[in-house]
Amino acid sequence: MSSKNSISKERIILGIDPGTNVMGYGLIMEKGNRIELITMGVLKLSGYDDHALKLKKIFERTLAIIDEYHPDELSIEAPFHGKNVQSMLKLGRAQGVAIAAALFRNIPVFEYSPKKIKLSVTGNGSSSKEQVAAMLQTLLTYEQKPKLLDATDGLAAAVCHFLQRNDQKSGTSYTGWKAFISDNPDRVKKK
Repeated sequence: MSSKNSISKERIILGIDPGTNVMGYGLIMEKGNRIELITMGVLKLSGYDDHALKLKKIFERTLAIIDEYHPDELSIEAPFHGKNVQSMLKLGRAQGVAIAAALFRNIPVFEYSPKKIKLSVTGNGSSSKEQVAAMLQTLLTYEQKPKLLDATDGLAAAVCHFLQRNDQKSGTSYTGWKAFISDNPDRVKKK
């Protein structure tokens, strides 16, 4: 006999790492307290000179991903505060059109700082892109690393959102992956 509590909730999370030259994205399926990789990839925009055209391509590709995979939520990386104001402005616009595409399809949006995403995935807010990619590969057990780490950055945004929601539900916080894995061995996929 099955009860409501024994039915695991499934949810698809789309993660996006916005960029004006490369936009990374990743989708995960949440099944109860476990996650599985659906897909990840990049949208290359460096071939376009016109910034407005790049924004149009980001909007269109984000809509296409949403229409293909039907995510329940969008997790997006916030632009970081750098020294170059023009770069930050362009990144903010890229983030804005990705958010607009999600809102256009009535998908809730959650924003996380780059440091928060790295901290959630690796236990260290100063981790390199390579360290984030390695941790995701261990957690989600996929074979081939993508050529561009923007894809794993988008995937990291999705995983961060999953971990944030589950930590809020349980009221538990972890100091790093060792502590998390120790308390949740069933959430790590074995090869």
